[in-house]
Amino acid sequence: METLGLRHAALHVRDPQASKSFYMDVLRMQLEWEPDADNIYLTSGGHDNLALHRRTEAGTPPGQDEFGYGPGQRLDHLGFALPSLAAVDEWYAWAQKHGARILRDVKTHRDGARSFYLADPDGTVIQMIYHPPIAARAAKK
Repeated sequence: METLGLRHAALHVRDPQASKSFYMDVLRMQLEWEPDADNIYLTSGGHDNLALHRRTEAGTPPGQDEFGYGPGQRLDHLGFALPSLAAVDEWYAWAQKHGARILRDVKTHRDGARSFYLADPDGTVIQMIYHPPIAARAAKK
């Protein structure tokens, strides 16, 4: 049994409008739907969906979020797949030009993947990655 892949992520953010600007300006996502100022849905072109929801502390026990987890980010990072090795370097230059906070510079991995890491306004870690198997599958379509 197959799925259609991981196509949706949702983040709690302090300032949805600042996060919207980051994801649209730096990562070049498009607005899909903005029902109100606290809830924004973005896409990279219709094959995915990133939801940004204003983080609230109302109704949560001290030190826990609404799911009962402690403080801090439970997510390690988000990954955006890129079509080529050269695209990693292009995105790296683009992110720097737009003032993104770079966490790890470009690196080629042992498996032939190439990536770098940056952070959004809330500190969510994002990996921009060329991963050969993903790129090969995408090229066949």
